[in-house]
Amino acid sequence: MPAPRNAQSNCGCACASTTATTPSLVAAPSMVPVASFAGSPRSRHAVEQRPIPAGAFVMGDARGDRNDGDGELPLHRVGLSAFSIDATTVRSRDFAVFIGATGYVTDAERFGSSAVFHLQVAANRADVVGPAGGIPWWVAVRGADWAHPDGPLSTTAGREDHPVVHVSWNDAWAYCRWAGRRLPTEAEWEYAARAGIDGATYPWGDEPVDAPGWRANIWQGRFPATNTAADGWATTAPVESYQPNGWGLWQMVGNVWEWCSDWFHRDAYSDASDTDPHGPSTGTRRVLRGGSYLCHPSYCNRFRNSARSSTAPDASMSNAGFRTVALQP
Repeated sequence: MPAPRNAQSNCGCACASTTATTPSLVAAPSMVPVASFAGSPRSRHAVEQRPIPAGAFVMGDARGDRNDGDGELPLHRVGLSAFSIDATTVRSRDFAVFIGATGYVTDAERFGSSAVFHLQVAANRADVVGPAGGIPWWVAVRGADWAHPDGPLSTTAGREDHPVVHVSWNDAWAYCRWAGRRLPTEAEWEYAARAGIDGATYPWGDEPVDAPGWRANIWQGRFPATNTAADGWATTAPVESYQPNGWGLWQMVGNVWEWCSDWFHRDAYSDASDTDPHGPSTGTRRVLRGGSYLCHPSYCNRFRNSARSSTAPDASMSNAGFRTVALQP
């Protein structure tokens, strides 16, 4: 789960309610200057699109699988206008085009470090500067960023079609401004993930993630010490791995957490609009959805349609990315 600039929980995939203090090395200012990208043509964005029809669905946990503090209740019916969403998360090669065109500097680069899961660190010992957000399996690594996903001794070579990681909400928003796009609302994300299967646990229905075969990139083995990679991947997988859901969307759960536009409040559903909701008007953390390659049924069941997580908008980590939505359907 997402990990930490101000770390979230101790459930391994770095998720929701935080109390841990932040190491000074990764402490961040509250505002991030973002360049204005004028005249952003949509042709800059190369990710394939899927049209999502207007409709209504029941949002929230209908199966009793929720985690305390995540705010997956009350169940409520939501109507949404039609929209067009990326078939996959934004890839490393897509983000590289954005960086090359704008010279944008990500939060991880500005802060000088980012959170990396301890088994995937590729860095000299001096660049590993201790636990990130107080969670022992997350370490702050100098030089870890979108182009160095495991640390300064790694690159994205051979992983160009993997999801970009070490991007904060601020970074995802900057990409959207350049590309003439936006982040999905939390309601749009869940509606798209469900693909018309109301009340289901996963994008494919209610069948377990490993039967038959693997349906998503999550953790196998004993967390956090051993990952057998039975699904074929120890960390991220290419964005078009496994099978898409019924609306042609790849890996809506597992692989990487995905930023949504909404501020996170635990009780957001209690007074949410029932038509095209956009979430609370203020907050301190932004919503993430979908779980990641670090989720496992034994301790973190957030790779579900209704599962919610959150972290600070300037936080970056090795298991969170984003997909975007068109400004017009």
